[in-house]
This record gives sequence, structure tokens and C-alpha cells, in this order.
Amino acid sequence: MWFIFQMTIVDMEIESADQVSPLPFARSYQVEALEKAMKRNTIVYLETGSGKTLIAIMLLRSYAYLFRKPSPCFSVFLVPQVVLVTQQAEALKRHTDLKVGMYWGSMGVDFWDAPTWKQEVDTYEVLVMTPAILLSALRHSFLTLNMIKVLIFDECHHARGNHAYACILKEFYHKELKSATSVVPRIFGMTASPVKTKGENLDSYWKKIHELESLMNSKVYTCESESVLARFVPFSTPSFKLYQHMEIPSSTRAGIIAELEKLAKEHLFALSTLDLKSSTVNSIKKRLSKICSSITYCLDELGILMALKAAQSFSVSQNDFVLWGQLEKFSETSIKKFCSNASQAILAYIPDGPYWSVANIERKLEPGLVTSKIVCLVESLLGYRSLEKIRCIIFVERVIAAMVLESFLNEILPTYNSWKTKYVAGNNSGLQSQTRKKQNETVEDFRKGLVNIIVSTSILEEGLDVQSCNLVVGFDPASNICSFIQSQGRARMPNSDYLMMVESGDMVTQSRLKKYISGAKRMREDSLSHSLVPCQPLPDDSSGEVYRVDSTGAIVTFSSSVSLIYFYCSRLPSDEYFKPTPRFDIDKDQGICILYLPKSCQVKEVKFQGNGNVLKQAVCLKACIKLHRAGALTDHLVPDMVLKETVQQKLGKIHYDTEQPSYFPPELVSQFSALSQTTYHLYSIRMKSEFPGNLHFKDILLGTRVKLEDDIGNTCFRLEDHLGTIAVTLSYVGAFDLAQDEILLCRRFQITLFRVLLDHSVENLVAALDGLHLRDGLALDYLLVPSTHEQKASLIDWEVIRSVNFTSHKPWKRHVNCSAKDASCILHTKNGLFCTCVLQNALVCTPHNGYVYCTRGILSNLNANSVLTKRNSGDVTYMEYYEKRHEIRLSIVDEPLLNGRHIFTMHNNLHMTMKKKEKEHDKEYVELPPELCHVILAPISVDMIYSYKFMPSVMHRIESLLIALNLKKNIPKVNIPTIKVLEAITTKKCQDQFHLESLETLGDSFLKYAVCQHLFQEYHTHHEGLLSSIKDGMISNVTLCKFGCDQKIQGFIRNECFEPKGWMVPGQSSAAYALVNDHLSESRSMYIARRRNLKRKSVADVVEALIGAYLSEGGELAALTFMNWVGIKVDFTTTMIQREPSIQAEKLVNVSYMESLLNYKFKDKSLLVEALTHGSYMIPEIPRCYQRLEFLGDSVLDYLITKHLYGEYPNLSPGLLTDMRSASVNNECYAQVAVKSNLHKHVLHASHDLHKHISRTVSEFERLSSVQSSFGWESEIAFPKVLGDLIESLAGAIHVDSGYDKEVVFACIKPLLGCMITPETVKLHPVRELTELCQKAQFELTKAKGFENGEAYFTVEVEAKEMSFAHTAKASDKKMAKKLAYKEVLNSLKKGLDS
Repeated sequence: MWFIFQMTIVDMEIESADQVSPLPFARSYQVEALEKAMKRNTIVYLETGSGKTLIAIMLLRSYAYLFRKPSPCFSVFLVPQVVLVTQQAEALKRHTDLKVGMYWGSMGVDFWDAPTWKQEVDTYEVLVMTPAILLSALRHSFLTLNMIKVLIFDECHHARGNHAYACILKEFYHKELKSATSVVPRIFGMTASPVKTKGENLDSYWKKIHELESLMNSKVYTCESESVLARFVPFSTPSFKLYQHMEIPSSTRAGIIAELEKLAKEHLFALSTLDLKSSTVNSIKKRLSKICSSITYCLDELGILMALKAAQSFSVSQNDFVLWGQLEKFSETSIKKFCSNASQAILAYIPDGPYWSVANIERKLEPGLVTSKIVCLVESLLGYRSLEKIRCIIFVERVIAAMVLESFLNEILPTYNSWKTKYVAGNNSGLQSQTRKKQNETVEDFRKGLVNIIVSTSILEEGLDVQSCNLVVGFDPASNICSFIQSQGRARMPNSDYLMMVESGDMVTQSRLKKYISGAKRMREDSLSHSLVPCQPLPDDSSGEVYRVDSTGAIVTFSSSVSLIYFYCSRLPSDEYFKPTPRFDIDKDQGICILYLPKSCQVKEVKFQGNGNVLKQAVCLKACIKLHRAGALTDHLVPDMVLKETVQQKLGKIHYDTEQPSYFPPELVSQFSALSQTTYHLYSIRMKSEFPGNLHFKDILLGTRVKLEDDIGNTCFRLEDHLGTIAVTLSYVGAFDLAQDEILLCRRFQITLFRVLLDHSVENLVAALDGLHLRDGLALDYLLVPSTHEQKASLIDWEVIRSVNFTSHKPWKRHVNCSAKDASCILHTKNGLFCTCVLQNALVCTPHNGYVYCTRGILSNLNANSVLTKRNSGDVTYMEYYEKRHEIRLSIVDEPLLNGRHIFTMHNNLHMTMKKKEKEHDKEYVELPPELCHVILAPISVDMIYSYKFMPSVMHRIESLLIALNLKKNIPKVNIPTIKVLEAITTKKCQDQFHLESLETLGDSFLKYAVCQHLFQEYHTHHEGLLSSIKDGMISNVTLCKFGCDQKIQGFIRNECFEPKGWMVPGQSSAAYALVNDHLSESRSMYIARRRNLKRKSVADVVEALIGAYLSEGGELAALTFMNWVGIKVDFTTTMIQREPSIQAEKLVNVSYMESLLNYKFKDKSLLVEALTHGSYMIPEIPRCYQRLEFLGDSVLDYLITKHLYGEYPNLSPGLLTDMRSASVNNECYAQVAVKSNLHKHVLHASHDLHKHISRTVSEFERLSSVQSSFGWESEIAFPKVLGDLIESLAGAIHVDSGYDKEVVFACIKPLLGCMITPETVKLHPVRELTELCQKAQFELTKAKGFENGEAYFTVEVEAKEMSFAHTAKASDKKMAKKLAYKEVLNSLKKGLDS
């Protein structure tokens, strides 16, 4: 039946295509093993290279029908090492069509939640992972065992003790097996040795095998004899290689050890003279100790040359093996210096000094340069020198041995042949690490023959897929039978050898290895002889009490409780001076253990009394139970903080489409009326310039179908022109009924005039007027018509409007009252005869050049024969000029010329920086022969056309106000000025006269304050980290954008600079502009004019700015109402929180001094103690540290100071308010205040590093008397953040104690802050100021940073106008060094530019 697979036989643990013998079916023993595995749980015990993975793949294919999607079930393939995940997953993908997922720790799976895991099992059918991941997912009940159909254990001999394999089986499989409704997966194990023990006693093998069988509830399958496997898998010949141990001269060894100890002491003494963190010093001490240990090992076991190589390898920064990345730069420099000095010290013991060579290796033996073990290795390898294509793996015990042997062999072997050596090693030493990529590259080179010898730790015994080799050398003897069998199995080429290097006379090791040689046969025999013995039920684990959460099934056990407590503490708030960890007080004699948890934890202390052997586990289990019941651990038994972090990550994945609608106000849109008369509400638009010129403004009437709100219909604003500011006043005139033909005439007039003004041509005019008579569809239905300025029956100047319907037929009949009554008053034009009274004020175009002009009078003294003076061509007549320049012969020579002005160019007159003179033609007025002119509108004055030039900008402002009004109407209960709403929805990109930045700054501070106060009261047991996480989730840009989009705020936002050419001309048919109705609610809707690109942050900024707008105009209640409408639910009612029993504050802090300093008397003095307590101060009398109060106080001070600045300077430019807030509300500013107020003397802490930092800072502060202000960025001292936190926590304490009275807080803290910042005293942060200056002036700015002698340095260089300015600053931290460097270069650059 198994032949249906038609699988190519592939040795899954060898792998080069040319090495594989392609057989049509599985090998006989593979088929037999598969049949066993289908009938019962099975452990396949076969030699390395026998194709065990192929059996597992066939088993998965057999069961695939149970877990193919859409089935909710799945299978799991467990591997003991990360490097095997990809290898086995690729094998599955290659030989099945199953969907395979891969998982390892660095993917962040520790922070995944149930929905994330569900998504994985809904997607994949086989999950390949390390066992710790499955164990964690089962314990947290993210995955359940009954959903797993096949559970494969690769290298299953690891299933013993507390290994994750064993924990999965004991905690879940056997528990499920014993339950009444048992649904357990098929178990399949794979191993080359079911026993992993030193195995001195061969009789103990069956006992170990039986234990494994019972634990895995499986029976071992193996071949009856090696001969069955031998047909497919070659076996190597093991042999001993003995060497005579010779110690290096004792005097030499003692001298080198003494040198190392002396150097270590000198380096440690040098560290003690520096002002370093204790963590840095301890880190360096540990590294030095490990390095000395490694060098000493090489000295004793491998010789002086190898000790030298070890020291040299540690001192080379390029060495990918040393974990410098986990050290600070100073620590790295210090350790490298030690290693370099150690190298020099050892070099002195080598006779040839720096010129030593490895040639003549036997001569190196006697003085101890190399050991006999090294000589034995070299001689053994040279015994195979005839094999040019040798593939050899040398197994060593320690990583450093692999490193130095690679270097040594690469020096000595090339003198005999072309062999190349590389090493592969894991990272268990904690000192060195080789990347997976580097390991895989080395193995790949080995396969290709580019590398002949690999020196490896046990990582290649099981793990990386290595091509069969013909020689394996056990440089260090195998530690157990499993290691022996696996390393021997690597030599799989025919006639391959396995050399075991053993010291002659070491009979114990030789005896052990001999037993290993016969052990494989004995294990096979024991397995076969006991094949019918049933698995024993696993005895109940009496040592393991389990806590199970009923709602989810998540569990915590004795064995998992300790790691869960440490994991929980690692997610609590911390800073550079305090890392929260549990503290245990164990009294084994009394059988008592007390667990002290950090102050930010809801459970402070847990006590357990019982069995002395499991006190730590028991107290942690009890603590886990308490934390779960307190809500600090979720129902899946993960820290609450992890859950919030997961929510934050998911928030960031919320989809947002940057293409968003741009609304147009419905007040200016309607269906064209079919009624004989339509009512329009007329508004007078009057413009007045502060610098009157040659042109004068005419009043224009705006006609709308609906009456506008008062704050729009009667409003004023300003425009900008190149001459200066123009005041625009809008005032209501009244309602007027217009007939259909009158409306059409008005539309025809405004379309004609606007199209010509916008296009500077008449090309698009016919198309624009085509749809004028259509009655279907929506359109921009408002009128912009000239006003008479007089109190006539009609305010509309119909004479100007009718200019669009001019006629040239018998003009004198229409002009009987014209002052010029003779024939000379009639002029010839392109479109007929016109009276001069019409043409002297007209809009005309000249088809020969496509220009458009407005005429201003008749030049009666000039005609075609008049002389035209040209700068370049001298004097010519107009007739000669047109004939020569345009090839036009003027036919009417005696008619006067027209005085024509080039048509006006439309600009964005709302632009706040538009002061430049608009571009004019070379000559403003030109002389036009009438016969070349085509009349567009006549009569119409230049002043009227000039006035219409500003209408797109005027209407854009009115449209924007109407958009703001419509948004305002959506927000119930509160009414604020429409212009304020408009300011809030106008971004900086609009380049308007105002934008949202000030309101956003104000709104942001209030939002933060309101949410923080709400959370502080709502979750009175949550620590600061959790509160901050919830707050960030509530007020992040992603959340605010989502809230804004839910209320369709994005359509109201103005985020583009107004471009007149894109302005929609009113009256054109619906074909010109596609308007789409967008329903906001049942009763309200807007029109989508188009779509534009809008960033998520812009929507979030507008939400904050709207909060600021409602706050500034309507107060806090109005702001809260808006927040509630948009979706930010905040309960602002304050209630006093029930606090712990009062503590004796006077014994802990100087209450009278603090109350005097703050000018405030605390009702609850425990708040004062809490505000001064750092997290490192863990004494039971003080239940909490200042973090929660700091969380609240930070937001209160931010809001109070921002509100003060906004109220104090109402006319500030938006950017300046933001700069003032940034300079006032920052930890650096607060820290200066704390030092000035001597608060550093009152903080309660137990951190040596913090004490040193405060002392250093205070001395620097007192020395630099130039630091006067307590705001801005002037300080050149890096203050500890803790000092700034104190001001915030004290503000929080006063806020709570005063019943949440902000004004009391401001009254207490403001005197400490000193003089508040003003627009005159504010300074930009030097980093920002220099960056902006260089961007504006296009100077080149380069920077470099690093660490040197324990200090951070930062270099800044600016290339400006052939000048160069550079400075390198040093400081205790990189942030301060950067600021100082930028500040110095900025000052130098300013001086250089001034000079």
C-alpha cells in the first residue's frame, strides 16, 4: 500500500543530488517502520543517514486527510535546534504539498496571542518549531493538544528530565491520555541513539530505553541487524589514536598565568578609577574572567601557541565570534585592550617572538609551544594526505578550541597539501557566537569541496545537514553514547574512518568508548527483545502542583512558575538605574520562602512554607495564582503588559487608504431649477486695498440658493496681493427672484469671464458653454455677478452681464445717444462693426497670437500709419510691423487703435507669503488695431475684470468656511466660531494665513491630560507601563485617525495649497465636475469633488486640533463633548482612590521642607513619600514608587504650561507656540528645577549608579554658573531623568491630594519653574535649528558618532559657501554630545555668515 507515494529515495540527512541513489520506492526498512508508525506510536531508532525524515514525511502524507485545510487541525514537527527548523521544513515542502509554517524564538512568538496563533493554524497544516515554543503555546492554551493529529519528535533522545520534549509529554500528553475523552496525537520519534548517557553499565541501556518508551508512550522500531542498513548506509571503522601527554614546563605555565592575573588586576584597577556604571564594571569583569579561562584552557590542553592564538582572536574586532554587540563600546575597547596586552605577554614566551612559525612541529613539543595532543592530530591527518578530496570533521568540546585549531591547521597543512580548514560552533559559551548564515556557508563550502576540514563542536553531531565525509576525528572524547553514535555516523562514505584520540594510559576513557562501540548493537538487541513489552503508564508527578484557568485551559506548573514570574517582572516599567526583578528570601531550615516583587507590581509580597526542595518554585506558583486573580496575568497566563503590547502591534496593522475624498459644501450645489423663477440670496462682496493703485475694485454679488449662516454670510477676511493686503467684506443684501433666462444669462457671463481669466485663451470657451442649457445632474449653482453700486430697483448690473450677448448688427441704431455720432465712431473688428463706446471697455482676443486683452479707451491719435518705436528695429509704422512680424496686411488704415491691457493672471491670494510682484509682460499696455480683435465681452471695464480676478480666492475661502460649518453641524451640543473649526482643519501644506499647529499643540496636551487622569482613576492598580500602553493605544495617530475616519472627518480636511487653475467654475454643467453625494447621517450629506492623498497622521493631527479648537472657544466641557462624539470616551468625574493604610511619612522624608518648598500642605502625606520614591527603593513600608504619579503629573504639567502659553500669547505664530512648549515641557528643564530646589537630596533610592550620576551632575551644575534659565536647551549637563521625573510626580501627588484641582498644581509648581518662557527667550533646539538652516541654505551637513575612553563623542561638520565648520563634542551620553556638537557648529556658522 505504501508504494502509492512513488517517492524518490532520498537520504534526508545527506544532500547533494549527485550522491543520491534514485530508487523507485522506499527502502524496505522505511516501509516497515511506516507500517509500525501507522498502527501505534513509534520511535524509529536508525543510524544517522538512514532516512528517518523520509519515514516522518510519509507518515504525515498518510494522515494528511485529517488536517488539510479547511480542517481546524494541524500537525507539529519538533526539532531540538533552531538550525533544524528551516532544514526539516524545506524537506517537507520538497516532498509534500502540505502548507508548512516555521517558528523559532527570535520571531517574537513569546509575545503572540491566541488570535495570532489561530491565524497560523488556519493557514498552515504542519508547524515546524523548537519544542519550547510548543510548550509555551500549550501552557498558555494558545494551542491545544487535541487539535494536533501527528506530533513528531526529531532527535527524541532529548526527552528526559526538564527538557521541553519531556515537559510537553508529561504536562499535556499523559494528562490527556488519562482523561475520559482522550484525543491525543499520533507520536513519532526519531533518533540515532535512544539512550543519552555516559552508559558505563551496558545493563542500564534497556532501563533507559524503557523510560523513553514510557514517556513517549511509544515502542522503539529498529532494524534486526546492521547488515540490513549496510546495504544502504556505509558504516565507518572506529579506532583509537593514542598520544602521550606531556605537560608544558611548569615555570613557563606559572609565568604566563601570573602575567594574565597581573594584567586582569591592572585593568580592573583602571576601571575602578573611572566613573562607570556598576553593570558595566560587572559585565567587563565577567568577560575578562571567561577570556582568562579560555586562554588558560588553551595553554594547558593545546600549548602556548594556541593560548597566543586565543588571545589574538579575542582582540580582533573583525572576529564574528565574539559577542561585542552585547557590550557597550567602552567595555569592548577595554576588553580588546586586555586581550592585546595578553597577546604581547604570551608572545614573550615564544622563542622566535613575532617571527615564529609552525614549521617543524615536533620541535615545538618540548618547550610546550604545542602539546602532544596537537602533534597527534596533525600526524593523524597527514596519514590521509594521499586523499586529495578528503572530507574530515574534527569534533572538539570547546568553542575556543575550534577557533584556534582552524587557524593552526590553515597554517601547517598547506605545507603538505591544499586542504582548507574552517570551524563551526554554537554559542553556548556566552562569550562567542557564530551566525547561522556563517555556519550554513561553511557547511555548503564543505559540500562543494571548497573546504576539506571542519573543526566543530557538537553542533554538527545533530543539526546542520552535512554531506557524508570519509574521516571523523574525536579530538575530545564523546561525552555520552548518543554523542558517540551521532559523531561516528557523520563518517558515511565507503571505507571511512572514525578516529578517537585518547591519552595513552587513560583506561577509563578507553573503556567507556569501547562500551560505546558495542553499545549500538546492545541497544538494538534490547529494543528487539523487548518489542512486545508494553509501555508503562507514567506515574503521577507528585512534585508538580498545577494551576489551571478554567476559562481558557492555560496552566502554570512548578517547573514553569519561576520563569513566568521573571518574565512578568521583565515587562514592568524600568529605567537605566533599576531593572525590576523578583527577590527571594529563603530559609531552608524553617522551610519558608518569601518572594518580594517590585513596587509597580500589584502583588508586593508572597510567602510560602513547605518542602525545602521546591520552595522557590512553590512560592512562584503561589505568586502566579495571586497575579492572575489580581488581573496582572491574563486568562492565558501572560503578563497584562504583553497583551497590551500585542494590541498596540495590531493597531499598527490597521489598514488605511491614503486616497481620501475632498468634500465640497452642499450650500453651493443643487439641481438646476426648472421653475420659471428661482430665489437667490445675494451677498455683497466688497474689497478694499490698503495701497490703492491705478485699478479700482468693483463690488460683486454672490448669489446662493440657500441663506448662509451669519458667521459666513456676514464676515470679513483678508487677501494678499503683490501691492499689499486686501480687506474683503461679505454682507447680506437680500433674497431676489430671477427668471430662467436671467439665470442662464448670468451663468453664461460668469463662465465666459472665468474661463478666459483662468485659461488666458478662448480655446475651452465653446466646450464650457455647451452644457449650459442642460437640466440634468448636479452642478455648482451659485452666481457671481457685477453690482451697480447704486440704490436702483436691481442691484445686479445687467448692462455688464448682457455684454456676453453683444451684437454687431447696425451698431449705430443701438448707440443713438453716443457722443461720437459720425461714421468715425464705428470700428471694424473680427466679429463685425462696433461703436467706440462699446470697444473702449471690452474683453477681446487677437487670434493671430492667441493673446487676450481688456481694452481701456480709444487711442484716437494713432492709426495703422502711425509710427511704432521698437528698441531693436528702429521706427516702423504699425502696418509695416504687422506685415513683417505676423505677415498680416492691415486693410483699414485710418481707424484709431485700441488701448489694450494684457489679461490679469490669477493667483492664490490666500497665500500667506505671497508678496512678490506678479509677472507682467514687457509692456503692460499695447496698441491694438481693431480689425485684428475678436470681441468676447463688451462693454466691461478693466476694473470689473480686475475685481473678478480675485473671486476664485474669495470663493475658496467661503467654500472652506462652509466645509467647516458643515463639520461643526455634525458635532452636537456645542457651538464655536466656524473660523476656529476652519483653522483646525487647515494643515500647514495649504500655506494659508493660518493652520492647525497651535490648536493641535493645545488639543494634544488636553487629550493627553484627560486620558491620563481618566486611566489613573479607572485603573488604580495598574502600573505606569500598563497605563502608558493603554494611553498610547487611545491617543496614538492610528487610533485618532480611525476615530476621525469613523466620523468622516477626513473629507473635511484641507491639505493642499489652493491652485486657481483647479478651481471649479460655477454654472458649468455636471459633465465638467463629477460631484458624488456622501451621506454623513440620515439628514446630512456632503459632496465629494475629487480624491486626494491624505496621510494618516494628518487625520490624527486634525482630531487633536479640533479638540484644541473646542477647548479654546468652549472650555474643557466642550472639548470633552467633542472627544466623546469622535469616540474618545473619557470619564472626567473624579473620585478619591482608596489608598493603602497611611504610612509614617515623617520618618521617611522631610515633610516640612517639602511642604514649605511647594507651598502646599498634604492631606495624605503618603502621596508625598510615593512621589519621592524611586523603583530601586524596595522596602515594605513604602508600597509604591513614583511611576504612577509621574504618569499623571507629566500630563497635568504639559497641559497647564501649554494652556498658559496659549492664553498668554494668543497671537503667536503656530510654530512658535510649539517651540515654546517643547522648550518648557521637557525632562531636562524639570531636572534643572529639581537640582535648584535641592530635590536630589530628598529622592529615596537604592541605586549606586543613580547616586554617582546625581553627584556628578550637581557638581557640574554648581560649577557652570552660566546656566541661569530653567527652560530651553541651554544646559550643557546630562541630567539623570529621575530628577525631572520628581517634578512630574510631585505635580501628580498635589493633583490627587487637592481633589484633582489643576490650578492648585500650577500655583505650587510655577514658582519652582522660575520665569516662564517668552517668545523673546525661546530658543530652538540646536539640532533642529542647524538642520533647518542647512536645508534652507542647501549646506552640506555630515556627522559621526562613537565611544572613546568611556565617553560618547559626536562630530558635526557643515560645508557652507566655501567655508567649513566642524566640532567634536564629548559627554557622558551620546544625546548630550550630539547637542553640544550641533550647538558649537551652529554658533560658528552664524558668526561666519555674519562676517
